[in-house]
Amino acid sequence: MARHRRDRGQATVELALALPLICLLLFGIVQVAVLGRSQLAVQLAAREAARAAAVAADAAGAGSTAAHRAVTLHPLTVSISEGADTVTATVRYTDHTDVPLIGALLPDIVLTATVTMAVEPP
Repeated sequence: MARHRRDRGQATVELALALPLICLLLFGIVQVAVLGRSQLAVQLAAREAARAAAVAADAAGAGSTAAHRAVTLHPLTVSISEGADTVTATVRYTDHTDVPLIGALLPDIVLTATVTMAVEPP
């Protein structure tokens, strides 16, 4: 009986010590998920920009407009380069790490996607 009295509260102390680490791990997982979502959006914007630039007379204007319409991330940096029979769209987005605790530990991350497509004949 005396042994059980000394062990009372042990689980509470262990939880108090482990809870900050568990929260940090959980917030880290959330930040990685947010970055993954943003990277997929940047890739979608690059595909849409390349597709629009491949069929338009004004490749740069059409590509930039299509990229901005495809996703809600702002500000996107869209660059379109034209080759002899291809068009390449590069989209960049700076994702601010703003999840509590993790945002203070990590710098902002620049996400980039590049897509090349064949130019469609008029």
